[in-house]
Amino acid sequence: MKLTDTMIGQGNFIFRWRSYLPLAIVPVAALIFADGFSVAGKFSDAARGRWDIFCMLLSCAGFSLRIATVGYVPSLTSGRNTREHHADVLNTTGMYSVVRHPLYVANFLVFLGFCLVLKNAAFVVFAVLAYILYYERIILAEEQFLESAFGEKFREWASRTPTAIPSLRLWQAPALSFSWRTAILREYHGVLLIGAVFFVLRMIEGVAIQGRAAREVLAASTLQFWIFAASAAFYAVAYVIRKHTSWLSAFGRGP
Repeated sequence: MKLTDTMIGQGNFIFRWRSYLPLAIVPVAALIFADGFSVAGKFSDAARGRWDIFCMLLSCAGFSLRIATVGYVPSLTSGRNTREHHADVLNTTGMYSVVRHPLYVANFLVFLGFCLVLKNAAFVVFAVLAYILYYERIILAEEQFLESAFGEKFREWASRTPTAIPSLRLWQAPALSFSWRTAILREYHGVLLIGAVFFVLRMIEGVAIQGRAAREVLAASTLQFWIFAASAAFYAVAYVIRKHTSWLSAFGRGP
């Protein structure tokens, strides 16, 4: 079997289980932190606060890129499904005109913000390399599917559009208008994810790495706490609206 075929097979497996496989990074992260590579203790409270805000802004930039991508896409395109690849329409405008995989670029920025906030250089290097190997295989599998589904149309688009580093000079206006309903429907989970992860990581850093009392860390983490609380409230409202109304449904747009 060719190496590319092996990697595509791995990519299809990863695609199906991509909601759970990233959890494998947790025990590796624990081993790295146990070896004392963290520089969190060298940050003053003021410097830590500024760094944490930078990391949150980086993740929010990634999330904003997701919003700017999914808010313009039609239905019948690959979304949050994990069973198999599916797309009846090839997206080539908007964010897809400057990079072939804008959602994976966005995910990287979100993920990088999560990693950097822990202030551990060894963990950041490991996590970034793992991310590249992980998504490299998903991209190979996804592009094989798109080529088989769309043929020359895909090959022509792929030949001019970079894989992961955006080229803004290639920008083409989206074919559809922006839909806030679609963006909320598809991404309200992400709001809670970002709020929860930064709050939990701040508590882990303070208690497990710095050895401070949980009450002390919580008192010094009011920004993370209120962002988490606001994100949880937003998630709860969006969830209720999605479950009990059709307000988030938009004609021609899918989840």
